[in-house]
Amino acid sequence: MRLFYLLLFLAAAAFSQQRLITIDDMNRMKTVGDPRCSPDAKWVAYTLSTVDVTGDKRDTDIWMASVDGKENIRVTTSTEAETSPKWSPDGKYLSFLSSRPGKAKGSQVWVIDRRGGEAQQLTDVKGRLTYYEWSPDSKKLALILREEDDDKKDEKKPDGAAVAEKPKAIVIDRYAFKRDGTGYISGAKRSRIYLYDLETKKPELVTTENYDEAAAVWSPDGKQLAFSSNRALDGDRVPNMDIWVVEAKAGSVARKLSTFTGSDSQPVWSPDGKSIAYLTGSEHKMGEYNMNRLALIPVEGGTPKIVTASLDRGVNSHQFTADGRQLEFLVADDMSVYPARVSVSGGAVERMLGGKISMMGIDRAGACVAALVSTDLMPSELHVLEGSSLKKLSAHNDSLLKDLKLVTPEELSFKGKDGNEAHGLLFKPVGYVAGTKVPFLLRIHGGPNGQDQHAFRMEEQLFAAAGYAVLNVNYRGSSGRGQQYTVSIAGDWGNKEVIDLHAGVDHVVKLGIADPDKMGVGGWSYGGILTNYLIASDTRFKVATSGAGVAFPLAFYGHDQYIRQYDNEIGPPWQKGLEPWIKISYPFLHADRIKTPTMFLGGDKDFNVPLLGGEQMYQALRNVGTETQLIIYPGENHGIARPSFQRDRMQRYLDWYAKFLKPAATVSSSSAGN
Repeated sequence: MRLFYLLLFLAAAAFSQQRLITIDDMNRMKTVGDPRCSPDAKWVAYTLSTVDVTGDKRDTDIWMASVDGKENIRVTTSTEAETSPKWSPDGKYLSFLSSRPGKAKGSQVWVIDRRGGEAQQLTDVKGRLTYYEWSPDSKKLALILREEDDDKKDEKKPDGAAVAEKPKAIVIDRYAFKRDGTGYISGAKRSRIYLYDLETKKPELVTTENYDEAAAVWSPDGKQLAFSSNRALDGDRVPNMDIWVVEAKAGSVARKLSTFTGSDSQPVWSPDGKSIAYLTGSEHKMGEYNMNRLALIPVEGGTPKIVTASLDRGVNSHQFTADGRQLEFLVADDMSVYPARVSVSGGAVERMLGGKISMMGIDRAGACVAALVSTDLMPSELHVLEGSSLKKLSAHNDSLLKDLKLVTPEELSFKGKDGNEAHGLLFKPVGYVAGTKVPFLLRIHGGPNGQDQHAFRMEEQLFAAAGYAVLNVNYRGSSGRGQQYTVSIAGDWGNKEVIDLHAGVDHVVKLGIADPDKMGVGGWSYGGILTNYLIASDTRFKVATSGAGVAFPLAFYGHDQYIRQYDNEIGPPWQKGLEPWIKISYPFLHADRIKTPTMFLGGDKDFNVPLLGGEQMYQALRNVGTETQLIIYPGENHGIARPSFQRDRMQRYLDWYAKFLKPAATVSSSSAGN
């Protein structure tokens, strides 16, 4: 008994020495990614991303950890990012993609000899290189390469020096002609498969057809490549990806394997080379609510089999076991992501690991099964799966985390007025005293096809440190609860989701935790969209932040990247009339009902949910006299990438919420941590 009380005392003493998390800790957190087991199953290569505060950018390097847990080695040290680590099949080399200075510009494949020496540039190709894969004999690479548009090529002076580019007209000739991060899409330039011979250093085009191709993977004998491609008559209008197989030599004609009317992707060869496992998605009209299942098809052709037919959950990151008898993959299931397996003949799906975790980026080679694992109190770190347990191989954030007072969220379930049961995560403020009411924030995830899950959440931890209770709700439209739960909002935006969000708020108020007079709301992307619906229909919220949202979808028809979704779910206004468009435009058309002071935010280069949405709502609230601000991040796409802007956004959230929910407090990067 004395030992028990001693341990309690030591734990309390350690906690008292910890501090609150601050905004500055955002730049101290390191991001682990992309694990790759070595062919001998003794090492795992991975990426580590850190923030360069001076350069205001992220820097990604390659690391490698021994599976026995004894060594963790930094492989690259340049100031340019290195990504996509892969081992040569003979185990002699570790390769990666980088735009570091070399004989060829742009992203190229680089390689390091495991026996020592500096990294060498392996490829010398023009265009946008996005993917590569070693051949089984380590003599060639399969590349996914997009030709460079003419208007992006440098002009040259007679002496060979580059001159400033002259802007040229962009000619649009496609139905879906813009994509966030990519920009305008025009012309016949496609992402094609090339073979790159490491001896001749020459890329050769594999397929004869001019279509976009993705994820080229070698057959075990190195004679064929499997890939996914949309070769529908009007591929922009019908996003119907299929699995194809082609002989691994220049000028080959591909053979179609899958015939599903949705998207088939990520082919993986069986060890004996006789079958291919792949992800088969939802029917293309429900593309925004896609849920992948795992399918298997003979390489020689035949009827595919859905091997996860018994599982009403989305899967990804699939691989065969070494004996080829089973498939292992990740399952997104009600606030967790865990590994599972199934026989190649189908049947029951077996969960391989319990607990409240989020696993991602799994990779297998022999006895090595490596993955990234995150929990409520730990950002993603590298682990290996040994039987039904995990062994941690990296600890890049441990020294920081041990100094912080963090909050473990509680799982909640609640029913809305229509009887639907939704689930959520509740973060109580640091040091919360039971029975007290505190300022409350409803933070809404985007997607909507995604979920709030048991993974480290920086935003929520910062809000909890600032004295707020925070609720995340997996409203209808979210993943992790089955296909019907996800597609139930199709064409009916801002209805069922809002019912579920209200139910969550009501539940936390009834628990006596949320102060009903001090409630705020906010989100990004679809979370911003739902924020707009909430403040237009509910005056309980005293403050809101709406990032990259929409409130008048008709104005976005042909302006953002969701033309297929508009046509499939709502219908062109000249066919379906204005009624369905008016229904989903409630926030903008009833802006005079919004009394909640709201901050709108967005990037001026966002092609996903363009800044137009925030501008319209900002102008509308200015018109009706409701307090508002518009924050614009120049040069940013949908996901704000610049570290200083990420920090700025978080600070603005804290200040804006504090202004209306904690008027006597001043929250900043310094005071939030004291």
